[in-house]
Amino acid sequence: MAKKPKKQQAGGTPATVALTAAGTAFTVHAYDHDPASPSYGEEAAEALGVSPDRVFKTLVADVDGALTVAVVPVAGSLDLKALASAVGGKRAAMADPAAAERTTGYVRGGISPLGQRKRLRTVLDTSAGVHTTICVSAGRRGLEVELAATDLAALTGATFAEIARRN
Repeated sequence: MAKKPKKQQAGGTPATVALTAAGTAFTVHAYDHDPASPSYGEEAAEALGVSPDRVFKTLVADVDGALTVAVVPVAGSLDLKALASAVGGKRAAMADPAAAERTTGYVRGGISPLGQRKRLRTVLDTSAGVHTTICVSAGRRGLEVELAATDLAALTGATFAEIARRN
């Protein structure tokens, strides 16, 4: 049974504060997060009634010793080799979760590409460009922000590259 989304006012997380300060158009979607859910992204897509191709997860990887953010659709998975190539690196691996949380200022499952404690190099999968808007974490579990992919790229300094494998 899908969870009913709750509307929430803008503000409250570093991600939404950054969006508001930039004057970017966005919509916040809140839902009741189930701690037992096996996939934060799939849970968000189902709760919001949005295709998993339009909901993007924020992953932190280590590319040649530098933490790098990858934003890919929850319907797919991150291609680490493609991510390394996209940033001119040789080798990529998923970052240590504690390092990702410490560096971004967010908890796992709630890491947003926006408003991070330390701005990290960011790559957005090219599939984001086929949608008018996409959803990404707004900075905590159970909270998503919907915005144009081009706005997300502009605010994070992201580059677009094919970094997702389609499942």
